[in-house]
Amino acid sequence: MAKVDVRMPEDFLLKVSKLAEQTDVIIPKVLEVGGEVVLAKVKDNLRSVVGKGTKYPSKSTGELVSSLGVTSAKQDRKGNYNVKVGFSEPRSDGGSNAKIANIIEYGKHGQPAKPFLKPAKSKSRKQCVEAMTAKLDEEINSL
Repeated sequence: MAKVDVRMPEDFLLKVSKLAEQTDVIIPKVLEVGGEVVLAKVKDNLRSVVGKGTKYPSKSTGELVSSLGVTSAKQDRKGNYNVKVGFSEPRSDGGSNAKIANIIEYGKHGQPAKPFLKPAKSKSRKQCVEAMTAKLDEEINSL
């Protein structure tokens, strides 16, 4: 029976071993870069729909847009890292930003839907993946 012995280059093996040690540091950095890309697209979409096409003059204060943010990367119970793009609560008037965003996204009786979250998710996907890939390559090359 024939036997084949394949050896990996030493520098490659060293990078892989360093990468394994640094995974808990690299993954959050990569996800946060992706979250910032999505956040920018959501803010742009929200600005473009707030106060547009209404029967009455807009009473927009800009508080909804300014409350948008992205969390730092956190690990869940299953060991997966996540970042979330969402609204900080509560509003200065005691109301809920999430409620207002939901009404804008899906509409209500007498107010048509003006989706801004779902289009942002689909349109920023490619840019998000590219940004995260670039950050991952940067982190790997710095090892």
